[in-house]
Amino acid sequence: MYRVLETHMHYHSEATQFLNQLKSERPHLSQDQQEGRSLLWDKSIDRKLQSEFAQARVAQKAYVYQPSEPVA
Repeated sequence: MYRVLETHMHYHSEATQFLNQLKSERPHLSQDQQEGRSLLWDKSIDRKLQSEFAQARVAQKAYVYQPSEPVA
């Protein structure tokens, strides 16, 4: 019934155009992003060590700024 105009099918926002241009000018960008991510996020977790941390945790008071004894 309704015909989609060709111009609407090929619309790219300014942000998309910018990213496409950036990627074409710097083809190594994706690889650099992966390397940066691996520095901070892609780490193996020592489950035993994490368990020990959880067991050693000390419970915090409900209101940490409340002194233990009333101030005179």
